[in-house]
Amino acid sequence: MQYKIFLTSILLTASFKAQLSNLAPSVPATDHYFGTKIIDEYRNLENLQDPKVINWMKSQSDFTASILSSIPNRNYYLNKRLEFDKREGYSLYDLKVTENDKYFYLKRNVGEKTAKVYYRNGFNGKENLLYDPANFVSSKKTTDTPKTGNFIINLVSPSGDGSKVAISLTQGGKELSEVIVMDVDKKSIYPQTIINTNPASIGGIKWLDDNSGFFYTYYPVVDLQAKEFRKNTRAMLYRIGEDPKKLNDVFSSTHNPDLKISNTDYPAILAFNPEDQHYIGILVDAENFRKTFFIEKKELLEGKNNWKPLYDKESKAFSIRLSGNDIYFLSGYNSSNYKLCKTNMTTRDFKNPEILVPEKKDEVIKQYTITKDGIYYVTAKNGVEAKLYLYQNGKDIPIKLPYVSGSIDLQSKGKNFSDIWISCSGWANEEERFRYTLSTNTFTQENLVPNIDFPEFKDITVEEVSIQSYDGTEVPLSLIYNKNTKKNGKNPVLMDCYGAFGESSIPFFAKSYLLWVNQGGIVAIPHVRGGGEKGAQWHTDGQKDKKPNTWKDLIASAEYLIDQKFTSPEKIAIWGASAGGIAIGRAMTERPELFKAAIIESGVLNTIRFENNGIQATSIKEYGNPSDPAEFKGLLEMDSYEHIKKGKKYPAVLLCAGINDPRVSPWQSTKFASKLLASSTSKRPVLLNIDYEGGHGANIPVAQRYSNLSDIFAFAFWQLGHPDYQPQKDNKK
Repeated sequence: MQYKIFLTSILLTASFKAQLSNLAPSVPATDHYFGTKIIDEYRNLENLQDPKVINWMKSQSDFTASILSSIPNRNYYLNKRLEFDKREGYSLYDLKVTENDKYFYLKRNVGEKTAKVYYRNGFNGKENLLYDPANFVSSKKTTDTPKTGNFIINLVSPSGDGSKVAISLTQGGKELSEVIVMDVDKKSIYPQTIINTNPASIGGIKWLDDNSGFFYTYYPVVDLQAKEFRKNTRAMLYRIGEDPKKLNDVFSSTHNPDLKISNTDYPAILAFNPEDQHYIGILVDAENFRKTFFIEKKELLEGKNNWKPLYDKESKAFSIRLSGNDIYFLSGYNSSNYKLCKTNMTTRDFKNPEILVPEKKDEVIKQYTITKDGIYYVTAKNGVEAKLYLYQNGKDIPIKLPYVSGSIDLQSKGKNFSDIWISCSGWANEEERFRYTLSTNTFTQENLVPNIDFPEFKDITVEEVSIQSYDGTEVPLSLIYNKNTKKNGKNPVLMDCYGAFGESSIPFFAKSYLLWVNQGGIVAIPHVRGGGEKGAQWHTDGQKDKKPNTWKDLIASAEYLIDQKFTSPEKIAIWGASAGGIAIGRAMTERPELFKAAIIESGVLNTIRFENNGIQATSIKEYGNPSDPAEFKGLLEMDSYEHIKKGKKYPAVLLCAGINDPRVSPWQSTKFASKLLASSTSKRPVLLNIDYEGGHGANIPVAQRYSNLSDIFAFAFWQLGHPDYQPQKDNKK
């Protein structure tokens, strides 16, 4: 065994030397931005059709696979997660409950690669298998992907009466979907298939009141490499049985030129209650506050296009709900933590509405739902301490939860019913679902999955602290560790950070986090600016020219952990995905000595290159406009690729990307890896892993995701010196 370890060490050293002799092909390009000259050494790597680029990416991915396979204990997380799945028996998600108490959901039994659609009549009803994605045959004419197999269901949407269910399927991580419709009683699939849509991310499926059809958002161009991809999308009305190729456009820039809809917005239609007289048209983009319109249902169904403005972005209204003539919504207008408001279709006053629940000082209103008994709503303090309230007859009533919860999710049947369910979870607590009965003020457990005991996690504790960032701002920091952890500066720390688009890193039962802790590590989640943990202003303070706050908050969090003797720079790995790549990439380029390793999945790393960038124009509102001189400076400052400097000693890096990613093109990771390899003098590994069957991280078989996580944690523990992960020379030999 000692000889094997020694031999592995020699082979690794030789492999890294070979990698450095196979640097990426470089064809530099020079650009001038508002007086700033920038030389891009690896512009050629943006061309994913170039055989040289393709070959280099594949060679690097093969090299990464060989290195990861040499790490002892590499499959620990994969095996443990599969073991947990076996213990639980099955997992269940995407639950939808109709007004007539029919339950639809996705369920994956142990040993199955993907989830299937199930149905039951009532909570206690008999479970029925409705649809297996293995039976799906694609209607697309394609040469690059098979027409059968490897499809994943990413959304189920039952009609209002539960007689039909729309099922969205996708393949290869592409996110773009095909939608089929099933007759529930007959368990038969209608012959028509809707293509060129993405209801799991944009627009959803919104059924007509008579259940005869639905609205969805249509993509005219679906080629990921085309400049028109994701542009000029349209809201369509589809009636069951019709030929979906005969598109019935009801809300778009083409159908409604007078509305001046941008070609980068996503028109979508919202529908709420059968008795409502209006449909709502919303322009989806990267922001919560969106330009919104309305039309009488009768007019739209008669083919008219008489859409009228409802509110604009400046009104800062979002999370709208209709109830007859009344309009309920959350408002960020002069209220960073939001307030619950009400207006109506007659006055449509969104800046001076009736305020039902005023803004709370230290709690952000996150969600609400309307029931027969009043409006239930959820708040969160620092994104990690959830509370439940009921607004009823002008009174704001706090409701004591079954236990302290980090996050809460609400589900109800609607305004004509008292039914309300609360799902509670935390960093170290499995999600539990409860029915709340107002008349008795009691919670009754109604889990659709069994409660499984995890005794191996009994010594894990969670600590929520607030640390001071570089400018004095208090930043929440979640710490997950074993209660017997010693503050000796020697603990491996994994810092998971995002901080963008106003999204909060909410507590959830992350078994992989807990497995990391069980092997002697600490998990830290800094709730940095750019997220939504502390309201709208917290998001704004991490956008555009204020984006440096995001990675500086991450740096301050790392310094706190070092100062408090939790760890040391040689024991810290930072991890982020997508827009979180900005936080990770800029933290490691600004303070490379502070971190030993960095893991970036589908990362945004080259923000000045919007014209050839998968994130495209919708993210200009989050990051900045490259055509604006002031905002370009912000884009350049947050560009991790441009901040790599020759001769610097950078951390070890693992870059993961999907070739089918429709949001962040894999060339961003490829360029970052190539420049880092040519620039860093730390002799630490730079690994590029391109998944040739993956996309933006979602919509992949669960075992593959487990395997990816297993690689990430093995890489991190290897670099942080965990003895179980060291393919190194045995000093005793």
